[in-house]
Amino acid sequence: MATRQGIGAPLERKEDERFMRGRGDYVGNLRMVGMKDVAFLRSPVAHARLRGVEKPAGFEHVVYTLADLADVKPIVADSGLPGFKSSEQPVLAGAKVRQVGEMIAMCVADTRAEAEDLAAQAWADLEELPAVVDMLAARQPGSALVHEHWGDNVFLETVVDADLDDIRSRAPVRLRRRLRTARQSMAPMEGRGVVAYWDKRQEQLVVVTSAQMPHVNRTGLSMCLGLDEGRIRVVSPDVGGGFGYKGILLPEEVCVAWLAMRLGHPVRWIEDRREQLTANANCREHDYDITVYAERDGRLLAIDCEAHVDSGAYSSYPFSACLEAAQVGSILPGPYKMERYRCRTWSVATNKPPILPYRGVARTGVCYAIETMMDAIAAETGLEPHEVRLRNLVQPQDMPYDNITRKHFDSGDYPGCVMRAMDALDLPRWRARQREALGTQRIGVGLAVFCEQGAHGTSVYYGWGIPMVPGREPAAVRLTPDGILEIRAGVHSHGQGMETTLAQIAHEVLGVDTARVRIVLGDTGQTPYSTGTWGSRSIVMAGSAVGQACKILRERLYRIGAWLLREDGGAPQWQGDRLAGAAAAVDVAEIARTWYLKPQLLPPDVDPGGLEVSTTYQAQRDTGTFSYACHAVAVGVDIEIGKVSILDYVIVEDGGVLINPMVVDGQVCGGAAQGIGTALLEEMRYSEEGQPMASTLADYMLPGATDVPDFRIEHMETPAPYTEFGQKGIGESGAIGSPAAIANAVNDALRPLGAEVNELPVTPRAVLEALARARRDAAPGAEPQRRVA
Repeated sequence: MATRQGIGAPLERKEDERFMRGRGDYVGNLRMVGMKDVAFLRSPVAHARLRGVEKPAGFEHVVYTLADLADVKPIVADSGLPGFKSSEQPVLAGAKVRQVGEMIAMCVADTRAEAEDLAAQAWADLEELPAVVDMLAARQPGSALVHEHWGDNVFLETVVDADLDDIRSRAPVRLRRRLRTARQSMAPMEGRGVVAYWDKRQEQLVVVTSAQMPHVNRTGLSMCLGLDEGRIRVVSPDVGGGFGYKGILLPEEVCVAWLAMRLGHPVRWIEDRREQLTANANCREHDYDITVYAERDGRLLAIDCEAHVDSGAYSSYPFSACLEAAQVGSILPGPYKMERYRCRTWSVATNKPPILPYRGVARTGVCYAIETMMDAIAAETGLEPHEVRLRNLVQPQDMPYDNITRKHFDSGDYPGCVMRAMDALDLPRWRARQREALGTQRIGVGLAVFCEQGAHGTSVYYGWGIPMVPGREPAAVRLTPDGILEIRAGVHSHGQGMETTLAQIAHEVLGVDTARVRIVLGDTGQTPYSTGTWGSRSIVMAGSAVGQACKILRERLYRIGAWLLREDGGAPQWQGDRLAGAAAAVDVAEIARTWYLKPQLLPPDVDPGGLEVSTTYQAQRDTGTFSYACHAVAVGVDIEIGKVSILDYVIVEDGGVLINPMVVDGQVCGGAAQGIGTALLEEMRYSEEGQPMASTLADYMLPGATDVPDFRIEHMETPAPYTEFGQKGIGESGAIGSPAAIANAVNDALRPLGAEVNELPVTPRAVLEALARARRDAAPGAEPQRRVA
């Protein structure tokens, strides 16, 4: 019996055959004759003038500084938004260093160990300067300046303005909080790495790198190295996790590429975990001063917010330093209705690594901010948190709906999603357990509702001002003479299962067995130009492009097949991959053989395009798809030691038509696991001097197997009205709602004790500090210390 393989089938992933058997092919696996290794001398301080570099005696010729790379241009990622202040990131430090870990010199040797020895012997003459560490302090008069010529430390300020005077005068409920999310360090299992060499035959620089967006990396390399893009080929093999970190151009990539051209033999740099944690992969750090106005019945009237994002020292290519803050202003209202909305944001420069887009990007912090305030409204009005949501959510009969920031919600039933989550969690059961309050453990229930805008198009990213604006998404399909279907797409896969899901889409259209579909990704020499894999866009954009290309190919196959069956009588019909007439049939493989090997049998008016189709796709609206979910969590909080335990976790998710439900579940679970890290564990702290306080995984806490519960996932499938198959982007969804839901559950447990935690992660320290504040406030004669924090 044939197994269902098309859209909606929970097909096992094609790529797992090699991954589970240890046959993945990563940058670190590449071995080439004559290959040298690179290590970098990195700055040990956060802010200093660089007065010179002393190279090891006798090895000056294999140690390179910026003076040696004088022809290499700095990395520049300027926002298109008015008022943005440009930063140039030299690939090796010039007059100043602006973060711990900034590269000062590049050392090359036969092995990485020898290269590291050279880096240890090189000496940088540094005149240390005061470090700018806290983003709020960075905006104060007299603060040290990261880029002196700016005159301040603000990359960009954005404003969504509104007159709130009448709301303030009539709103019976006014609540204010100061909320903070910690800086994190992304931690994919595979760090970044690059091998570069010069292909003499093609006269082409080949850069093999662990990257999500190989075509965009090629564009960035072209700008820095002064080579035309045709002379650069970027190859991205298997990628061991991306999450946004592998979506930027690294100065290491530029340096290694330059060195390969200079030396004439292959050069390699493989990132170690210390480099990854301290120098390169920071994200998430937000501060919200947020006020909500509401009616006594829980209906939201307005939001007023001032938000800061710590953007670090430089603007990273291609997303810029301002993507997060620009998103905060536009997506903070979430899926809720309100009369007014005001938001002012600042992207602040500090002496830390540049902030990078991490799974969920700004939406994780935004969801935490707005969902914390919805719980605050519930507590103030005496309502259950889910009741407050139900009174404020966009209703299904409103769809499609343009919200207060003109986000076009395409479809869905947000209240229905909340009720399904509450039913699955069994709220009355947890409320009963909460009342028991046995021992030192307190029970709390929390939820978070959000929408995830994915697959955003040209107008959205142009409006956010990022240097790289996506356009129509390309794909190419072709049949080989033996009937194998090859699909070439410019997106790349780093865990999303696209080798499977793209094959399923092809099977849906052409009926070709997925085992006979070959997917080509991650090579600028073989795939069409694409902005790549990011922003939950791949299955919507590339999947739809593949679908459209297959439909065009199907028409061509039909004309040939119908001609071959012309004596059979009647109009033949497709049955899977066979075109069947009244008494005979011809399959796709036979049609392919006819085209390539038996052209004498082809119809005289055959389409000259043959069995190879290239096309591009753009959704009917380019404002993106809006998947949504409700995360509902029950936690136990030990009030003696501050430990938080997850007792139950329900996710109700609407990703439109699911191409492969099993792949979707994997994406949601993986994202939620990362969200647990954001909620409870992960924080990259810095000293007053700008020193990162975690340089190994012994210091930087990641969720392990015992921290991740058995997620219970339910799906709603409301087809997206503007995409090829009704699918929506949901690759980041799990990471968006989990921190807010867990934080709300913790505060629900602590509320009877008068305590509240308003920072992420909710560590034992944060819980115990909140309880201590509550005890101080409750002490006889104590002056209330109600924090706006």
